Amino acid sequence: MELYQRLPPEVLKIVLVLFLSFLIGLEREEHKVAVGSYAFGGVRTFPLIGLIGYSIALLSGAQLLPLTVGFLVVAGFLLLSYWHKLSSAEAAGVTSEMSGLTTFLVGALVCYGHFWIATTLSVASLLLLDLKTALEKLAVRIAPQEILTFAKFLLLTGVILPVLPNQEFSRFHINPFKTWLVVVAVSTISYASYVLQKLTREQGGVVLAALLGGAYSSTVTTVVIARRAAREQHPHLFAGGILIASGVMYLRLVALLALFNRQLMSLLALPFLVLAGVAVGIGWLWTRRPEAIAQEIRRESEPKNPLELLAAFFFAVLFLAMLVATQLAVTYLGRAGVNTLAAIMGVTDVDPFIMGMTQAAGTLTPLKVAGGAVLIAAASNNVVKGIYAYSLADRETGLQGLSLMTALAAVGLIPLLWI
Repeated sequence: MELYQRLPPEVLKIVLVLFLSFLIGLEREEHKVAVGSYAFGGVRTFPLIGLIGYSIALLSGAQLLPLTVGFLVVAGFLLLSYWHKLSSAEAAGVTSEMSGLTTFLVGALVCYGHFWIATTLSVASLLLLDLKTALEKLAVRIAPQEILTFAKFLLLTGVILPVLPNQEFSRFHINPFKTWLVVVAVSTISYASYVLQKLTREQGGVVLAALLGGAYSSTVTTVVIARRAAREQHPHLFAGGILIASGVMYLRLVALLALFNRQLMSLLALPFLVLAGVAVGIGWLWTRRPEAIAQEIRRESEPKNPLELLAAFFFAVLFLAMLVATQLAVTYLGRAGVNTLAAIMGVTDVDPFIMGMTQAAGTLTPLKVAGGAVLIAAASNNVVKGIYAYSLADRETGLQGLSLMTALAAVGLIPLLWI
């Protein structure tokens, strides 16, 4: 302890620079041995670069110009190394040279007291260097369109959302930030389900596809399963899968209500959770029933990309339209008008209407009126999905699907008796 107090503070910084840069150099040394050809740097070169970065930063003080010049000089030497590598090999990577520049910055950061950033930068560099094979395999597995899909997700969440004003406009209390936040929430749940479906498409069967598809869109999942049923003779399996997807829809709605209106969620959480449990449970049992004709089940699970930008903007417009229509219905038509609108909206996409209810419930619309409208919209949507199943699937699957979905819709209206 006495020795520690007598040491100058720069000693600990130098030790940290040597330690972090040595780790990077050690990884590059192992890479050099594995490659068996020319590669820049190792367990001596990288610590030296780290010390150079530390020394120049110490001498520069608060002036950035000397540090920048030193960085450029080191970069020049690394450029010569890369040029030599290119002249001796047809294909040459620049990873080691970039690691050298990173090590220089680590030394400078330690000098300025940014220990956490320097350590994080070193650890991130080590991971990127050591996981080269795994990252390259990942890049091969990921299709180019998936990168575009993720970029669209980032555009929706990280670019558009922060720049929208968080204030209300007009007598309809339209808030651009909250409107787009609804789009982001629905897109996030759909995108998470989409990613899971892509990861499990080689492993999962109809039940797994129904579970994940219900989190994305139970209506789309119903259409996909019904079309498969028209080609394959598994009526119990497909009808049960359709019911499972609609059960997951109620769980999805609980999550969305919890995000945007806790009062409405508290009112509907119990009936929705019960409906989800009943639908998923009965649907799973229904899929276990033996089929009259035993056939092999094909693997068909290629989910559709949910993050189309035009679809996101259309959802936002539809959400605003539902918000305005709901307020007008409450003002001029009362509860009957809102319930009629809910039944009509169940025929199309039910999400914009229900999300509109989350914004109106408790302020523009009485809480119980909004809760009843959400129940009616979900029940109406279930009836429509039953009609889709009957229209698109084979006769037996269609009849079973219509019967199960109509029963779920009827049970879903029971909470209206006490709401």
